Order: sequence, then C-alpha cells, then structure tokens
Amino acid sequence: MMKWDGHTHTQFCKHGSDRPLRAYAERAAELGFERYTATEHPPLPEGWVDDPVLTPELAMDRSELPLYLADATAVKRAFEGRLDVTVGLEMDYLHGRESFTEELLSEASAAAELEDVIISVHYLPGRGGMRCVDYKPEDFRDNLLSYYGSMEKVADAYYDHVELAIRSAASWRWRRRLGHVNLIEKFRSALPPIDEAQIRERLQRLLPLLVESGVGIDANAAGLRKATCGKPYTPEWFLAACAAQGVEIVFGSDAHRPEEVGAGWDWFAASLPGSGTAGDARRI
Repeated sequence: MMKWDGHTHTQFCKHGSDRPLRAYAERAAELGFERYTATEHPPLPEGWVDDPVLTPELAMDRSELPLYLADATAVKRAFEGRLDVTVGLEMDYLHGRESFTEELLSEASAAAELEDVIISVHYLPGRGGMRCVDYKPEDFRDNLLSYYGSMEKVADAYYDHVELAIRSAASWRWRRRLGHVNLIEKFRSALPPIDEAQIRERLQRLLPLLVESGVGIDANAAGLRKATCGKPYTPEWFLAACAAQGVEIVFGSDAHRPEEVGAGWDWFAASLPGSGTAGDARRI
C-alpha cells in the first residue's frame, strides 16, 4: 500500500491557511508519505452562490488558476526524488453548468500536467438558489432542510447529485475519484438525523456506478476533525465494498493547513480490508 495523501489544499484556498503549498509538501515528506496530491478548489461560475459573505470564501478567482497550477508544478519539481507531488483539482459537481467544468478542465490541462481530479458535491439547489451542504448547521437548516421539508428528502437530493457527479467524471482522462461521499453528515449532531438505512441503501447504489465509470473513492478522514460529525466521511463498510469491487481507494486528509496533512491516516490504514478491523463487504 502506497502512503499517499490524495486530497489536500493550499494557500489558494479561501477558507484555509495562507501557508504555502511547499509547507504542506514538507509536512507530508516528514510524515513518510510517498505521494502527495494538491487538489485545490478551482473557480466557480459567477453568481453560483448568491451570498456576498460566503461567495468570496468558496474558491479561487479565475485569474488565480494558472498561478495555482504553476505553484503546484514548481513544488512537484522541487520535491522530485523525495516525494511524488501530483498536480490536481477538487472539481465541484455543477448541476446544469457542466460545460463550465469541461472548459475549466481544458484550461487547466493546457496549463499544467494535471494528474488527479476529485469530483465533489458541495452544493444543492435550495432556498434562494444554490446552497452549500457544508457551510454552517444553521444555514443548512434554514436554506436546505426548510426547502426540502425533511432530512430524508435533502439526503436523497444529495445522493442524486453524487450519482450525477460520478457519471459526469466517467469520461475524464485523469485519475479521478469521488470526494467525501458522506459530506452530507458533516452536521449530523446539530441537525435531525438521517436514517442509516437510507444512507446505506444510497451508498450501495453507487457501487456499480463507480465500477462502470472507473471513478475511485476519496477515503476522506476530515469528518473525524469536525465536532458536529466525529467520524470519517467514508464508512469502513463502504471502503471494504469498494475494495471488493476493485474500485480505487485513495486516502484523503482534506488538509486545509499544513498540520492537518496526513490526519486520519491511522484510521485509514486500520480500515483497509485485511487489517482485521474493516467492515465485511459481504454484508451489503
């Protein structure tokens, strides 16, 4: 098993640290990682989220994309022979704006050697337009829960978008994987519960899509660091099921500051099939 942190951020993240990518890579090397992937949030369509406070925090400006790619490429070269740094992006699934995504990927791949692309669902239609599922519990309650009427309906809308995201990434030529599959649970202790049977059923439905599309899974540990979540965003039983089906699994700390690089690796290593602690895939 390669020690690889495949989901991390940089100084270009508007809701993270201003420490440079080089500091993140240095931390990964110190921890003994063999591969490290920078997957920054690329620009969003203008007006995607209509919130003057939140919008500037979501993603880099369009003018910053070439700067990020150049920086990631420079860090890749600087760490050659010590750490395999790969250049990536965490693309948002933009329902109805897929052409924007394809345009952005084309621009990025022309500017740099793009190697890894994560596709994530951060946004759902809600009150007043597109809303973040992972902003604040009160925003979720006011603009998603009140809009859909129940957590069951919000969850179904979320997993519907996840399925569409997988299909949209199927034709991409880079290594590609689905980001933090259960991000919808980020505020689980602050909101009405989502039925576990519903979550399990929706995750089971993803398995054939992942196999068919060749899209891998981001074994995202960031939920462990969130007080309102307290568990990884990727269930252990689902990792076991993905492994049994041959779906690529890549650990992701989802670090937004250098000290978070590699956070959760011990959980991931212990959860892999064959470790003795992972859930039994046959139970699905």
